[in-house]
Amino acid sequence: MSEAQESLEPWEFAGWGKAARMTNLEPSLPEEFTRLDQPRKHVLGQWRATAICGNDITSSVLYVSALCAAQAGALAPVVLLIVAGVLYLYRRVYGEVGGALPLNGGTYTVLLNTTNKRLAAAAAVLTLLSYIATAVISSSEAMHYAHNLVPGLHVMSATVAVLGAFALLNILGVNESAMVALAIFVVHMATLTVLAAVSSVHVVRDPSLLLTNWSMPDPEGLGTALFFGFAAGMLGISGFESSANFIEEQEVGVFPKTLRNMWIAIFVFNPLISLLSLGLLPLEEIRTVPPDLLAQMGSHAIAPWMGWWVSLDAVLVLSGAVLTSFVGVTGLVRRMSLDRCLPQILLRENRWRRTNHWIILGFFALSTSILLVTRGDISTLAGVYTLSFLSVMALFAIGNMLLKQRRARLPRTERASWPGVILALLAVLAGLVGNVLLDPRNVEVFSSYFLVAGTAVAIMFLRREILRIVLVVSGRIVERVRAANEHIRSLVVSRLEEINRMGVVYFTKGDDPAVLNRAALYVLTNEQTNLMRVVHVYERERDIPAGLAEQLSIIDHLYPSLRIDFLAVKGTFGPALIESLSRRLRVPKNLMFIGTPGDRFPHRLAELGGVRVIL
Repeated sequence: MSEAQESLEPWEFAGWGKAARMTNLEPSLPEEFTRLDQPRKHVLGQWRATAICGNDITSSVLYVSALCAAQAGALAPVVLLIVAGVLYLYRRVYGEVGGALPLNGGTYTVLLNTTNKRLAAAAAVLTLLSYIATAVISSSEAMHYAHNLVPGLHVMSATVAVLGAFALLNILGVNESAMVALAIFVVHMATLTVLAAVSSVHVVRDPSLLLTNWSMPDPEGLGTALFFGFAAGMLGISGFESSANFIEEQEVGVFPKTLRNMWIAIFVFNPLISLLSLGLLPLEEIRTVPPDLLAQMGSHAIAPWMGWWVSLDAVLVLSGAVLTSFVGVTGLVRRMSLDRCLPQILLRENRWRRTNHWIILGFFALSTSILLVTRGDISTLAGVYTLSFLSVMALFAIGNMLLKQRRARLPRTERASWPGVILALLAVLAGLVGNVLLDPRNVEVFSSYFLVAGTAVAIMFLRREILRIVLVVSGRIVERVRAANEHIRSLVVSRLEEINRMGVVYFTKGDDPAVLNRAALYVLTNEQTNLMRVVHVYERERDIPAGLAEQLSIIDHLYPSLRIDFLAVKGTFGPALIESLSRRLRVPKNLMFIGTPGDRFPHRLAELGGVRVIL
């Protein structure tokens, strides 16, 4: 027994690897091909997909004009045009990543395929916080608008009812949810169009108030007004990241169209509504940030009934933003659960609709509990929402840079220029700093929420270490009660062995020891297993690298906690072979790894069913 082996517990030593050859692997038929994610994929066309994420981002028009004017004064329309310019840069940033990695998960997925699982999980926690805050804030604000229309409405109960209704709608399926989202989106676009039209007529007839507001100097100075106005205006693009979290539910080619449609809506309506508000209401009144600014505009522009219409539209579109949160978080949490960042119970599907009811019900319970804990005062969540959303946007730009540098050979449908990505990142960081300076208390609140959410994910990552600690502590504490100690030990050891038995597969084309060693180190660092199967696919016997088995044996002995098996598989590398090998070895395709494919690689990454690029 080697010295390295003697230093390990029996359950820590994975055993020495072995080499084998497989020549009777019959490729599965195309119709039998199973996918990493849910079978109901690519069901959303351009407008239904746009509606799901569009309701979230276009609902910002209800509040961003006032928030921006509170800091930038009459320059608010100009600032919102600048924000639209930043969003245009992010169209390219998201478009490149979505083209190269058309998988659910957004920021989590791009960082998972370019860095490591821990950093990707931290980004996912930020996205989850953003969705929780969006759901609670949007549903609460929607019911406050509804309370203005129906004074007897109990806001707290109605908010819980809205969250429950959209949870049920999501359990029914994404297709059904999209139809409701599309109806809300059409009504919202029609309302904004009519409001803009009647307000424009009023301002053209009497531009005196607009000229008066424009002539008012900003007491803080031009630079300060533009900087903090820009920071506040960045909230007008919240929701843009949502489309990337359910990209697999969209038809092929739809994702970039959703980005384009959202940008057009923000480019047109946010600056226009801000400009028209200056022609209808005194600037000092706008800077008080009235919650019903657009309703007041409608009443001033034509009649009180227009204000009532706008309020009703606000109820609908804010409710639609709740739907966006449910759809986005389902795609993200499912992806994290598949990668064992969250408990596997979340992957269970109901039989009648094949949806992940535990994810949806868990998100509903979490949102409702936060609403009850805050007693309906969701102002504390505003800081969490702001900082988490902007952090996610910044990390996505960083993920794009890493994709360019580390996965340059991955084919993609479009590319963002380096200057564009850097400028987009700097703009978001400026917005992040500006929001922190506007209210430093937000950092404390955000840190508390992030710590709680991050701890839940960290437990999943540290479960082997936690179990080891339990094992050691139980051995010391329960020495006098040996029977109980042995019982605990057997349970923990069996669980550790169960975790370790879930092996991974790495496909290699050659026998370069440096590449093979990097693959082994990646598995040791990122995966919770002690079994790594290195597979070489060959068509002729002489194509098998002569030194591959020997190199793997050397690497196997370097790392006693990792068993490396070599498997030579006769066949042609592609989706069918991967499917068959996944079934034969009982290894999920998201635990099968490859190096970065070249331009001549005959398959798109998405066709491989979830195979991960690690080198």
